[in-house]
Order: sequence, then C-alpha cells, then structure tokens
Amino acid sequence: MTDPLSLNGLRVLVVEDEMMVSMLIEDMLTDLGCTVVGPAARLDEAIDLAKTHELDCAVLDVNLGGQPIFPLADVLREMGRPFAFATGYGDAGLRDVDKGTPVLQKPFRESDLARILGELRAKVG
Repeated sequence: MTDPLSLNGLRVLVVEDEMMVSMLIEDMLTDLGCTVVGPAARLDEAIDLAKTHELDCAVLDVNLGGQPIFPLADVLREMGRPFAFATGYGDAGLRDVDKGTPVLQKPFRESDLARILGELRAKVG
C-alpha cells in the first residue's frame, strides 16, 4: 500500500466528462493530500490546463463524450508528465503506444487511486 504521506502536494490533472465521477475523483485526491488541477471535461480544456498549469501527473478518462483522450496523452508524454487512464474497458481501448500505461479500472476505490498515484509519483522527475 502506498504511504498516503508520499502523495501530499502531488499536483494531479483530472480529466473526466462525467460530473459525478469527476467530483468523486476530486474528493479522493483531496483525501490523499493531492492538489487537483482542473478538472476538465473537454479535450481542448484539458490540453490548455496541461500546458498552462504546474502538474506532476494526470488521471485521464479515455473517452470524453465520444472524443478520445489520446491527443492529451501525447502532449503529456512530450512534456514528460506521467499519467494513468481511467476506463471501464481496461487496456482494450488503448493504442499500441499507450500499452503499459497504468490503467484505473472503473469503478475504482481510493486505495486503487493511491496505488496508481504512487506509481506515477515515482516517475515524476
């Protein structure tokens, strides 16, 4: 189990188009001591947040109202910011380049989120 103290101050971009899910993720992140960047419900908004705000990592819904999140994944990868996908489909809907990226299987618990964030924090330079 990840030590929750190790997540204190971690700046996490949240990209999720379902308001209730977004609020739940925000609550979990706050409970874990993280700072929420966003959330963003649209791809253009998420890309803007990623480019204009300090962030350590991101949790990305794979599908934003039918629009794939992959352009943002590419931006984050270029910026050297680790991220995890949140999806109900596991890694089945991911591109080959995204295989091996951490995946939070929806629905997930706070302990699942903490574990993934611990993995992402280890990648933060």
